[in-house]
Amino acid sequence: MIEKLLARMVKVGDLTVKLPGGREVRAGDGAGPPVVMRLTRAGLTRLVANPSLGLAEAYMDEDMVLEQGSVWDLLEIVGRSGARGPKGRGAWSKRLRRSVKRRIQQANDRVAARRNVAHHYDLSNDFYRRWLDADMQYSCAYFVRPDMPLEAAQAEKKRRIAVKLRLKPGCRVLDIGSGWGGLAMTLAKDYGADVTGVTLSTEQIRLARERADAAGLSSQVRFELMDYRDIQGPFDRIVSVGMLEHVGAPNLRTYFETVKRQLAEDGVALIHTIGRMSPPSLTNAFTQKYIFPGGYIPAMSEVTTAIEDAGLWVSDVEILRLHYAETAKAWRERFLADPEIPSLYDGRFRRMWEFYLAGAEMGFRYGTHMVMQFQLTRRIDAVPVVRDYMAGA
Repeated sequence: MIEKLLARMVKVGDLTVKLPGGREVRAGDGAGPPVVMRLTRAGLTRLVANPSLGLAEAYMDEDMVLEQGSVWDLLEIVGRSGARGPKGRGAWSKRLRRSVKRRIQQANDRVAARRNVAHHYDLSNDFYRRWLDADMQYSCAYFVRPDMPLEAAQAEKKRRIAVKLRLKPGCRVLDIGSGWGGLAMTLAKDYGADVTGVTLSTEQIRLARERADAAGLSSQVRFELMDYRDIQGPFDRIVSVGMLEHVGAPNLRTYFETVKRQLAEDGVALIHTIGRMSPPSLTNAFTQKYIFPGGYIPAMSEVTTAIEDAGLWVSDVEILRLHYAETAKAWRERFLADPEIPSLYDGRFRRMWEFYLAGAEMGFRYGTHMVMQFQLTRRIDAVPVVRDYMAGA
């Protein structure tokens, strides 16, 4: 069975798998740096039973040990082999099963949403500070040049978002999923906006409030521990970066109906989210279990359908393709380079995050993941009818 699995998943590269009992199996076309992995009997069982989850758990529990190469090298071989590429819609029965499972996994009522956010974002602010950029932007940066430093690329991301929002001094802005407050503070400081940020993370909101106080922005920026469904507007502008992935497919229409309800008649919204170029699917089993319980990367068709159902204008769409691959690469390199992380966190936790960050990069570099930015309005003429204002700014 392992031979069939490797033949299906590994088409290129040079991979050697050492099995329990001493037998070795090779896969790939032999080109590129060699990767050698050794499996225990438990690791082999996991891998054959559920390749996606089993490989991750085997690495976390050291039932899969890399004797040559890194987990990035291994996942890069799998990615280049096309194992993460689009698979098509599949039979109607398979689509139905996926739809039912999505509804179960992603119900995300208020209690579940708070619990899921705490699982990921309330680990500790210090953990994220060690490998994010100085402003703690935990979303896709915008790399004008491949060699652009992460800090500069994140600043460029924020600048482009501000341009699309058509900000004016005094604009009342809602930031849904405000994280550690960096975007809200930038919109207030550099563009004169009055910003309300909402998040469900107690760790994030504590640091965001501290940062706003230290920057002297408390009169312009406020952060609330609040579910997006409980927000009271209206607001001139609404921005949401990296939060739609936590909404869940069953709640997409509710999310965009909330955006419409809280947006002023002549207002502008900018929704930035990870998406997939392939049809609706399921969250990767490893990500669902260990990283983002309740999370879901929606297909573009799911998002546009929800926007249509809510009755909003899509006044602009931009697709960012390889930008997140470069972002995840920078995060992984910083994570592995931090000299104190090995003494602060146990090996299983470190291997879990290394696997996640490497896998995230491969999803954007070789898989179907991308980033979508939707500019939305209630009125057809709320923004200029030509895009020159974006290029000019």
